[in-house]
Amino acid sequence: MSFLAFVQSVWLAFRHKYRILYLMTAKAPPLRYGWTTGSCATAAAKAAWTALKTGQFPDPVLITLPGGKSASFVLAGQGFNENGAWAAVVKDAGDDPDVTHGALIHAAVRKCPSGNGVTFVAGVGVGTITRPGLPLPPGEPAINPVPRQMIIRALEDVSGSDVAAEVTVSVENGITLAKKTLNSRLGIVGGLSILGTTGIVVPFSCSAWIDSIHRGIDVARALNLPHLAATTGNVSERAVQELYGLPETALIEMGDFAGGVLKYIRRHPVPRLTIGGGIAKMTKLAQGRMDLHSKRGSADMTALAALATTAGAASDLAEAIALTPTVAEAFLLASQAGIPLGDHIANVARQFALSVLEGSNVMLDVLVFDRQGQCVGRSHPVDNPPLKRL
Repeated sequence: MSFLAFVQSVWLAFRHKYRILYLMTAKAPPLRYGWTTGSCATAAAKAAWTALKTGQFPDPVLITLPGGKSASFVLAGQGFNENGAWAAVVKDAGDDPDVTHGALIHAAVRKCPSGNGVTFVAGVGVGTITRPGLPLPPGEPAINPVPRQMIIRALEDVSGSDVAAEVTVSVENGITLAKKTLNSRLGIVGGLSILGTTGIVVPFSCSAWIDSIHRGIDVARALNLPHLAATTGNVSERAVQELYGLPETALIEMGDFAGGVLKYIRRHPVPRLTIGGGIAKMTKLAQGRMDLHSKRGSADMTALAALATTAGAASDLAEAIALTPTVAEAFLLASQAGIPLGDHIANVARQFALSVLEGSNVMLDVLVFDRQGQCVGRSHPVDNPPLKRL
């Protein structure tokens, strides 16, 4: 190797190492906030209403958020039609992995006879409510109360308090996008919901998921369902549904938010609740955790070994379990030794969940499943046949 080639190789190695060190130590930029569908619909409606009153579309258009701050939106389209005016805004969800990021939110407004107030219509891509239990009654467009209030206030900002208008909100490709949400399970058909309580999307705040959990419970209660099942994923959901023969409306996709289910049901009880999930997540619940996400910490293997001991494991097996890298391997060791670790975890998880429910008289059972959907632990024998509707 020539001296020049040697120098070049050293320099390339140094630059590569320096770049890796820089990437490891560099501070990540803060996550960017975004706007809810409710904010976008409000901006589009205000722009269209302003155009009806003045003949000009404001661009950008300024709206007031529920907290009192202002936000500015650039229009993606606008125009007049035979009934009134319309405008559209592209939703920017910031750095949140929102299914509606980039969706075109469209609002058309028309004047109505004085005294009629503001009425709302579900356009193409916006759903209609068909079941009781949601914040709005069946038959209403799925434009939630806070976005409605935002739109009314925006129109009043333009023309005073005596506003008489019909607002039709649409979402381009909303019918397809709605298939990626829980709307159909909640009884919202025909498209998306127009959502938002603050007007702002906080990246990875999980508030939308927890809100959907609460709305699912509300719908099930309104339908007088006697038995709900909250599960951590698709595998456990299918297994529990097949086991008990539950309708889709009884299924609550809780994901990692066991606390979101238990605390809400404590305040809004149901006759019976089944909690089902994978081995690792149910182990975390047994260890007193209500946020089951891996980012909040992995399962405590020492605590799992203690659980195995109370389930009948000998000291050498408990020591081996404490040293295993995964809960799945620990279960395998316990199974080979004939220790019913799954049943024990289900029972301990049930006792913790009951402590959160605080004696709300909910009949509760916990089921533990492996990755193939086989039940490897249960706190109670499975009912057969399933409970009947109240």
